[in-house]
Amino acid sequence: MEFTVTAKVQIIVSPDQRQMLDKTLEAYRQACNFVANYIYQTQDLKQLSLNKALYYRLRENYGLKSQMAQSVLKTVIARFKTILENQNKWIKLKFKKPQYDLVWNRDYSLNDELFSVNTLSGRVKLSYFKKAMEKYFDENYTFGTAKLVKKRGKYFLHIPVTTDIPESLDSNICNVVGIDRGINFIIATYDSKHKSGFVSGKTIKQKRAKFKALRKKLQQRQTSSARRRLKAIGQRENRWMQDVNHCVSKALVESNPKHTLFVLEDLTGIRAATERVQRKDRYVSVSWSFYDLEKKIKYKAALNESSVINVDPHYTSQTCPICGHTEKTNRNKKKHTFCCKNCGYTSNDDRIGAMNLYRMGINYLADSQVPDTVTLQHV
Repeated sequence: MEFTVTAKVQIIVSPDQRQMLDKTLEAYRQACNFVANYIYQTQDLKQLSLNKALYYRLRENYGLKSQMAQSVLKTVIARFKTILENQNKWIKLKFKKPQYDLVWNRDYSLNDELFSVNTLSGRVKLSYFKKAMEKYFDENYTFGTAKLVKKRGKYFLHIPVTTDIPESLDSNICNVVGIDRGINFIIATYDSKHKSGFVSGKTIKQKRAKFKALRKKLQQRQTSSARRRLKAIGQRENRWMQDVNHCVSKALVESNPKHTLFVLEDLTGIRAATERVQRKDRYVSVSWSFYDLEKKIKYKAALNESSVINVDPHYTSQTCPICGHTEKTNRNKKKHTFCCKNCGYTSNDDRIGAMNLYRMGINYLADSQVPDTVTLQHV
C-alpha cells in the first residue's frame, strides 16, 4: 500500500540568502495572484491554453525561471479545482502568504547535508535541521513536490514523502482496541487483554479556557494591535493542540503491537450535535479537535501495520457491555458514571463506550470470517 506523509523541515539561512528567498517568494506570490485573476475572469482551467496565454508574461513581468512559471500555473489551477469541487462555484482567489512550490530534482534537491533550491538569482545551497529527515534518506522513500513557506520570520520546507507499507489484513489481526474520544478524557481505551486506559482532558480544558478568556479580553479592545495578537494566539493554540494529539496518538499506537485493529466512533456530523449543548459549554464542545486526533491515529496505525475502522456511535455509552441492555438512564452524564438498570454493572461512562467499541470490533472481525487461529475474546 502506497503511503504519503508530509515532512516539515526548518531551513537555516544567512542574511544574504534570506534576501534571495524573500525576493523569490514574493515574486511567486504575485505571479499566483496574477494567474488567479486571469482564471477568475476567463474561467479557463486548461494547462495548455493558460501556458500559451501567460507563460511569457510570467517570465517577463516577474522574472520567473521556466519551471517556476509552470509551477505557478499548476498551483493556481489546483487551488481553483479544489474550490470548485468543494463549493461548486467560482471564488476569486487571493494568495496572501509567501510561498514557493518546488518540483523535485528541478526546483529543489535534498540530501543528508544540504537543501538546494532554485531562486530568481540562481541556485543556492542551504543548511537545515536534519533530525526530522534522517529516516527518509532511504531507497524506500521518494520525495514529491514540496512547498517552501515563511512563517514568523523563519523558513520551512514541507515535503510529501511516499513509501510502500504492508497492508494490514483482517486475517492478521491479533489485538483489538476500542477508543472512546471525549472531553473529560481525551481517549478511553479497552483492549483484547481486557485492560482499560485513560488520557485526562482536564489540563487541556484549563489551558483552552485561558486562551478563551484572553481572546475575549482582546476582542473588547477593538484595536489593530489586539487583532494582531488575536491572530497569533489562535495559531499558537492550534499548534499546541495538534502537538497534544500527536503525542496521544503516537503513545496509543506504539503501546500496542503490530496488526492491531483500532475501533473509533464515526463522528461525522458531530458539530451539529454539539451545537445543541448549553451556551456556556458550547465553545469546548464545538471546537474540540476530534477529527485531527482521528487523522493522526489512522496514519500512525498504517505505519505500524495496523488498521482503523469507524463504527456507528449510537448508544455506545448507554448499552451495557455485559448483558446488552440499552437504556438512556443507564448513563449519568453529570457524574460520568454508568449503572445498568438490568444487571447492575457499574463503571465509568467513557470506559463503557470503549468496551462497546471493542465489542463492535470483535463483531466486525467475526463478520469478516477471521480464521479460528486468531484468539480474540468478547468482553
